[in-house]
Amino acid sequence: LALYFHIGEREEKCIIEDLPSDTLVFGNYKVQRWDIHKHDFLESAPGLGMYVTVSIPSGEVLLSKLYGPQGTFSFTSYLSGEHIICFQSNSTRLLAIAGSKLRIHLDIRVGEHFFDESAVQAKEKVDEVNVRLEHLIEQIQHVSKEQDYEREREEKFRKTSEETNSNILWWAIVQTLILISIGIWQIKSLRDFFIAKKLV
Repeated sequence: LALYFHIGEREEKCIIEDLPSDTLVFGNYKVQRWDIHKHDFLESAPGLGMYVTVSIPSGEVLLSKLYGPQGTFSFTSYLSGEHIICFQSNSTRLLAIAGSKLRIHLDIRVGEHFFDESAVQAKEKVDEVNVRLEHLIEQIQHVSKEQDYEREREEKFRKTSEETNSNILWWAIVQTLILISIGIWQIKSLRDFFIAKKLV
């Protein structure tokens, strides 16, 4: 997942990643600051830090750390579900003058390491094959975890659907019994009325 987004200097921006359990996640980001004189984003934002916070589905904070204007963060999920990744600058400028926009370039990779091609080229051929093989094994394991996670979600959905259908069936039976009871009661009441009025 590679993207960029704009935020204010005091604003917090969050994204949601739906992850299986026991999955390694790497994030790489770079912050650019808007220059009102050049009317463009500067290549970097020196002196500006970025708080990165990661919350797991239960609400517990898994990661909370201050990084520089660009950096790499990582974490491993131990619960399956939606993980919330939030970014906020450490700007201390007052809100009234903090009109400067920030552009954050973000690259998130799930279930794999950031691959340093220059480091691989510097190694011998045997080491390069080993590194790529380990990288491939990690990807296979990640795909397997994703499939297991999807199967879990499908199983939960199937159980929920079956329970819903069962509830609907019982409710229909209860409604039918109620209607029959009301009909019998109305017939009996009408019969008693006719008998009382000596019409039958």
